Amino acid sequence: MTTPPLIKMRGITKRFGTVLANDGADFSLHPGEIHAIVGENGAGKSTLMKILCGLYLPNDGEIYCRDEPVQINNPRTAIALGIGMVQQHFTLVPALTALENIVLAKEPRRFKALLDTATAHRSITALAEQLGFHLDLNAKVESLPIGAQQYAEILKALYHGAEILILDEPTAVLAPQEVTALFDCLRGLKAQGKSVILITHKLSEVMAIADTITVMRNGNSVASLASAETDATELSELMIGKRTFDDITRQKRHDKPSKPMLHLESLTLHAKNGRTLLDDIDLDVFAGEILGVAGVEGNGQNELIEVLTGLRKCDGGTITLNGESIANRSPAEIRRKQVVHLPADRHRHGISLDNRVDENLILGSHSQSPFCRHGLLKQKPAHKFADDVIEKYEIRAGGVDAPIRTLSGGNQQKVIVARELESDPELIIAAHPTRGLDINAAQCVHQQLIDARNRFKGILLISADLEELLSLSDRIAVMYNGQITGILQPSKTDEAQLGALMLGNSV
Repeated sequence: MTTPPLIKMRGITKRFGTVLANDGADFSLHPGEIHAIVGENGAGKSTLMKILCGLYLPNDGEIYCRDEPVQINNPRTAIALGIGMVQQHFTLVPALTALENIVLAKEPRRFKALLDTATAHRSITALAEQLGFHLDLNAKVESLPIGAQQYAEILKALYHGAEILILDEPTAVLAPQEVTALFDCLRGLKAQGKSVILITHKLSEVMAIADTITVMRNGNSVASLASAETDATELSELMIGKRTFDDITRQKRHDKPSKPMLHLESLTLHAKNGRTLLDDIDLDVFAGEILGVAGVEGNGQNELIEVLTGLRKCDGGTITLNGESIANRSPAEIRRKQVVHLPADRHRHGISLDNRVDENLILGSHSQSPFCRHGLLKQKPAHKFADDVIEKYEIRAGGVDAPIRTLSGGNQQKVIVARELESDPELIIAAHPTRGLDINAAQCVHQQLIDARNRFKGILLISADLEELLSLSDRIAVMYNGQITGILQPSKTDEAQLGALMLGNSV
């Protein structure tokens, strides 16, 4: 490009204890550019961008903004420089309205005290119309679908003056039609002269939207390419330093037993206010089958998982596992039936952030042999198990005794997957198991699920990644408004048809 960079980061180094997250990384961003950053888990992508946003301080390196050296010591400094970030896990306040969230910390005031709601509403409505957003500003965030919450996050960043917008895994929870709308918005921002940085693992989306692509590996930037001069295969090789293969997703079983392993009949669940959350669900999962569940988040998938794992009691219907009722059993009882759960929210339900990697890997088995004797935890077998699992699942950690909070999000997810699958379960309830994982890590998880299915385990796969569902599933159930609206054969459908059903349309 002929225009000088808007942002230059040179020789950025960041350490967390003994873990080197960024190792002399470079990055440049130009005005009016959509710039994607790709790389494996732990490659340093999010860390580098959090340094740019003032969330982390670098140990070494320089940052230039509009050719002037700057020190970004906190998010307030970043905002003053026109840098805003929409993180993968949204930072909105659920009990406040969309409008209140957007103007938070920059509220227009009347008489220096009262919120000038009318002025705020006019300003945000005008901004939303420029971007083609349709958002109920008066609705509480907790009632908004995930796509609308993302719109609120983007509007918040722009309202606070962002000329550089950083999006971390923005399409992870969106339906295909919502992804299209988001990309239209990003192109609109580009047309206004704003710059966008996109952190993502989805190379097909990178090729569709990005002007420039920076590849990171082992904490460093290894290449920066124009999207017109590369392809997904080259990017994959640059990310991991070798050629990748995805043939594992094409292996399918065609034989299955006549009776289902998991049988749901007329399953019903109501909220405390009487609203129907699960509406007369009938569903079967067979041994030796991956049953995918597609749906825009907020249409009953989480409630279905909570009922199946004992976290919530159903109001009606039956749940049987191998002919035995497990409805309204406790989580411990259901786990003893060899049912495991890969939770969607790893921080809240999957790991203990204050514990070490080895301690997290034996959670659920820590009171059993060989990890426990006479009520005392045995360190040697726990360390041996953790060492073996770290190698098998290619978990990047600073040793088995490293605090798990120092691992990247993707490596934390690998710890959860490894722990649950290594327990040799009969039924696996997997909620977004590869969300936030890079190509290599996702393939590792996919291979484990395929292997489990081929050992005649039953798998219920809930995912927002339609490519993943179509590749892995033997059948796909679509959820909308707490109901199963259809069960499809992957070989006879595509992402567009699935997306239409997910949004309540007929195909």
